[in-house]
Amino acid sequence: MPTGSKPLPSLLSMSHVQFLYIPEPPRFISNLPRTLFLLAMPAKIAIQVWGILDAFIFQIPNPPQYILVQNPPSIPSLALVWLAARLRGCKVIIDWHNLGYTILAMRLGEKSLFVSLAERFERTFGRVAYAHLFVTNAMKDHLMKKWDLQGETIVLHDRPPSYFHQSTPSEIHDLFVRLMPFIDTDLSWFPNYGLPATTPFTEVVKSLPSFATDSSLLERRTMPSLRHERPALLITSTSWTPDENFSLLIEALRRYEIKAKRQKSTDPEHLLPKALMFVTGKGPERAKYMKELQRLQSEDRWEWVRCMSLWLEPDDYPRLLGSCDIGISFHSSSSGLDLPMKIVDMFGCQLPVCALNFPCLNELVKDGHNGLVFNTAEELADQLVTLLREFPHSEPLERLRSNIVRNETRSPSARNRSGWNTWDQNWDDKIKPLVIPEVSQKSDEWLQEFLDRKRQNPTLQ
Repeated sequence: MPTGSKPLPSLLSMSHVQFLYIPEPPRFISNLPRTLFLLAMPAKIAIQVWGILDAFIFQIPNPPQYILVQNPPSIPSLALVWLAARLRGCKVIIDWHNLGYTILAMRLGEKSLFVSLAERFERTFGRVAYAHLFVTNAMKDHLMKKWDLQGETIVLHDRPPSYFHQSTPSEIHDLFVRLMPFIDTDLSWFPNYGLPATTPFTEVVKSLPSFATDSSLLERRTMPSLRHERPALLITSTSWTPDENFSLLIEALRRYEIKAKRQKSTDPEHLLPKALMFVTGKGPERAKYMKELQRLQSEDRWEWVRCMSLWLEPDDYPRLLGSCDIGISFHSSSSGLDLPMKIVDMFGCQLPVCALNFPCLNELVKDGHNGLVFNTAEELADQLVTLLREFPHSEPLERLRSNIVRNETRSPSARNRSGWNTWDQNWDDKIKPLVIPEVSQKSDEWLQEFLDRKRQNPTLQ
């Protein structure tokens, strides 16, 4: 039986893409106490070794020209890919998303012998490859200096797929008509609503088509619109692991609740909005933190804030992101060299972000331009108050959103100047010349020839 995450529908529909499923080690091993975890590691590694070697050597009849491996996980993947490439004559491309030994150090401590061995393993089998891809300039500079990497080196910043976008009122309405029956928050906390005509965030209103000239001759259409009294929607995605300090979010929400109550008593004409916090993802610490949140909401009688955990189908995740008002990231990076994909996805939906500060974050989040950077729960709470003070017509929030522009230009030079492009453009500019150099060169020659002809004859189509 196939295991792991379900591939994207666009991949499943491609006849020339084949999937090989590698057996997973028993999941309970990752949740064992430290001593038992160390004892069980050999068994876990043995299962992974056989699964990967079986796929590369026995299940793939014709050796591929390239093997693209993401790191981490490092052990045993890097060594097995190194071995398979030599046995079958393949070129290896390593996609450096983070450093595996730094993640292990969060579990065992930086001074652990196992961490030292893991670092040596990663350096030995990751140092030489046909090409190295990096998610940040900082990671490239660090590994080039520390490990003296051999091979092509390319910085390939993550970008969201094209289907990530800001949701329309109709999309928001359809989403919450489906989601509201599964929301376990006290429904009396929301504005009055009645599905399917209204949700806490949208309502169906009748309006004339934009091309109407004589309203007496046209029937009004029903179109969803956003409700003025709707709660603000906040969202964060987490793996519920130690590298994301979820207690920061709990404290920030607690402070927002206090500030909202104080605002009500001191200036009832200018209330802060209610805030519904969505937390997506699965992980080992989910139950602990959600229990703590429920306790605070009950004991402190929260009126302005609700927080709930959701697990969404892949198609609904971008729709929910595009429906929200503020995204929050608590990613702190075990190495300080990677960037959170969740922020990339949020920017793909033109969603302003409040992000926990860490080294190299400024390669993605420009403080005060496309998001805000915080260091403490108090700073995050203050940022939420600033962005939501005039909600739903918040000038600071809209200013941040307007600066998140997805660049669809076809000019590589213009894309380089803007610092933002799509995933397809990233492929064409950086990876295509690496793996299909002949086709890429001919495409560049054709494009240059067309542009020359266009300059000579501006009417040319």
